[in-house]
This record gives sequence, structure tokens and C-alpha cells, in this order.
Amino acid sequence: MPVDFKTYDPDDDRSLQLTDGSNAHTILEFLADHPEQGFTPKEISETTDVPRGSVGTTLSRLHDRGLVRHKEPYWAIGDDDRLASYGAMVNGLAAAEDRFGEEEFGDWQETAVDPRTIDSEGDDG
Repeated sequence: MPVDFKTYDPDDDRSLQLTDGSNAHTILEFLADHPEQGFTPKEISETTDVPRGSVGTTLSRLHDRGLVRHKEPYWAIGDDDRLASYGAMVNGLAAAEDRFGEEEFGDWQETAVDPRTIDSEGDDG
């Protein structure tokens, strides 16, 4: 992704993109799937298909923000509570997809009951 070289600041939080499909997101998702294990940059690259030259830089930026831990030569997901929540969310979504397969959330939403409309006895009101 090209940047404006005059205004680019590598220490700016926006320089670390956590959007779906970004290197940082891919690496965090992989590490969150294995919270008790550490991996070398080579192992991360081979497993995630993030280019080897990008893994080290991305891990360093994630480390600077407290999102990963490092014990030479291994890297693991950080201890931050936000990451535990993220890992739980990712695993929960994967479990829901396994259980419900091809169902679409939009289909559920059409028949969902708004919890604010349920009275204290549990009846729709």
C-alpha cells in the first residue's frame, strides 16, 4: 500500500493495519489460535503465507503495542485482556460456523426477537 512519504510516521498507530486480511491481522489471528505456544518468524511465515520479510517488521510493531510477547526466537500472542477477548471471539465464530454451516446472520436477524420487547416473564410483549 503506497503512503505519502512526507507525512508517513512508522510510529503512528495507523501504520499498523489490523483490518481483515492485513499481515498484522493474519499473524494475530494465527497466534490467538495457539495462545500457549510460541513460534519462530519462519514458522509464522510458512503457516500464514505472510511473506517472510514482512513477518519480523509486523511482529516488532505488534510487540511495541503490547499485542505479542517475545522470547528469542519465539513469538506468542500477548497477555492483554483485549487479546483474550479477541481470541474467544474468533474461536466462537469458528464454532458457530462449524455448527450452523451455511446459515447467514441476516437470515437470523429477520426472525430474531428484540430482547427489549420481552417482559419479565419471558413473553414477547
